[in-house]
Amino acid sequence: MNATETIFALALASNCHPQQHFQAAQQRIATWGEVQFSPIYIIPCRDGIGADYWNSACLLKSQQSLADVIQALKQMESDSGRVRPSHQITLDVDLIAWGQDLSQMEFNPKKLPLALDVKIPMHAIWSHPIFEYDRQLQYPQVKA
Repeated sequence: MNATETIFALALASNCHPQQHFQAAQQRIATWGEVQFSPIYIIPCRDGIGADYWNSACLLKSQQSLADVIQALKQMESDSGRVRPSHQITLDVDLIAWGQDLSQMEFNPKKLPLALDVKIPMHAIWSHPIFEYDRQLQYPQVKA
C-alpha cells in the first residue's frame, strides 16, 4: 500500500429500491480505489418503522482525502434522491472508520456505539472486537 493511501470502512443501507441504489453505489465506490464488499444482508429497520433494509459494508483503499470521501458520500446520497427525515431511504452510506492500517483505525465517534446492521456486514470483511455480535442472530443475504 502506498503511503498516501487510506483505508475507509463504509456502511451502506437502503430500503427504497435497494437493488438499483446498491448497484450504483458499489460501481461508484469501486472507481475510488481498491474495494472489498461484504455480502448484502436483509435486516429489519432499527426502529421498527419502514421496510427491511439491505445492509452491506466495504473496505476501500484510496488516495482520496478524508474530506473528499466524506463529501463524495454525501453527494452519492443526494444523487440517489435521499430525503431527510424519512423512513424510505434510497441510500445511506456512513463512514465508520479510517486509517493507514486495519490494526490502527480511527472510528467515527458520531457512529458509536455501532448498530447491529453495521456490525454484521462489517464483521464479514474485517475481524475486529468492535464488530462482535450474537452469532445466533441470523439474517438472510441477498443472492447475487
